[in-house]
Amino acid sequence: MAEKLLEIENLTAGFLTVGGTVKATEHVSLSLDKGQTVCLVGESGSGKSVTSLAIMRLIDFNGGAILEGSIKFQGEDLAKRSQDDMIRIRGNKIAMIFQDPMSSLNPVYTVGDQIAESIVLHQRKSKKEARKMAVDMLRLVGIPAPEIRARQYPHELSGGMCQRVVIAIALACDPVLLIADEPTTALDVTVQAQILDLLRSLQKELGMSILLITHDMGVAAEMADRIAVMYAGIIVEEGSVSEIFSHPSHPYTVGLLKSVPGLEGSRGDELYTIRGNIPGLSQLPVGCRFHPRCPYAKDICREKSPPSFTVGEEHQASCWMYMEDGGAAAWQQNESEQR
Repeated sequence: MAEKLLEIENLTAGFLTVGGTVKATEHVSLSLDKGQTVCLVGESGSGKSVTSLAIMRLIDFNGGAILEGSIKFQGEDLAKRSQDDMIRIRGNKIAMIFQDPMSSLNPVYTVGDQIAESIVLHQRKSKKEARKMAVDMLRLVGIPAPEIRARQYPHELSGGMCQRVVIAIALACDPVLLIADEPTTALDVTVQAQILDLLRSLQKELGMSILLITHDMGVAAEMADRIAVMYAGIIVEEGSVSEIFSHPSHPYTVGLLKSVPGLEGSRGDELYTIRGNIPGLSQLPVGCRFHPRCPYAKDICREKSPPSFTVGEEHQASCWMYMEDGGAAAWQQNESEQR
C-alpha cells in the first residue's frame, strides 16, 4: 500500500474583505502518495492556486486564512503550525514553482545567488559551498555552461531558461513535495514539452511527489497519475488519469475535455467552448455550482449541492445524475453518440 505524503481534508480557505469573508475554496479533500503526481485542473478562478497557497501557508500573507479543515504533511497538520515552523518547511521539505518565471526571479541578483540563497538559509551551507551547489543545480536542470549562467541576471536568459532556474531554486534543498503552479503557461509549445520532460526525469531521479496545477487537460494527461477537477472552489471529480479520460463523469470534466484540440471531435471542427463564465466567489449559485452552465441541469441541481458519488474504482464525481440508476449512463451515452 502506498504511503500518504499529503492529506487534505475538508479544507476551506478564504479572504477577509470589506463585505465579509469570501470563501475561495470549500470542503476540499485531496491526497497525494509518495512518488505520485496529482494534477489539479480547472479554469482560471477555480481555486487551484489558492489551494496551493493554503498548503504552503502563504495565503496568510495575502489577506487570507484557513477557515476549516486540515493539511496533513508527513502526518503533521500544517494548518496548525506557526509561521516560524513553516519557514523551516517551505523551500526545504515543500517547494513551489510559481506561474511566471520572470516575475518570480529578482532582477537585481544573479540567478546563481538566488539559488544559493535558499541553500544557505535551509541547509546552513557557507556562501562558497552554496554557490558551487547552485552551479550543480543549474547543470541538473539542463542549463548549458552553468558556471557562466550562474553569474548572469534573469533578463539575460530566455523564458525557458528562467523557468529552469525557478525549478532549480525549488529543488535546491531536495524537497519531498513539489507544487508546480502552471509551470508552462508563459512558454511556447516546444519549451513547454522540454519543461514537462525535465519535471518527469527529476521526479524519477529524486523520488519526489508533484502536485501540478494546470488548466490544460493535455498537460494533465501527460503528467498525472491522478486528476482532481476543480470548479468554483470545490472538487467536482477525482480519479485516475485513465478513468478521467476514458470515463469522464461530471459534465464540467466532459466540457474541459471537449475543449482540448485533438482530444474531441475531428481536426478542423469548431473548437468547443463551455457556455457562460465561472461565477464570482461572492455570487455563487444555489445548488450545484455548475448548473447555470450545465446542459443537463435538473430542478434538484438548482436547489441542492450534490454530494460526492462513487462512480468507479477510486473514482468520484459530484453530480446529481448519479442519484438515480441509469441517470448518469443516459447523459454519458448521449455524449458518446455525439463524439
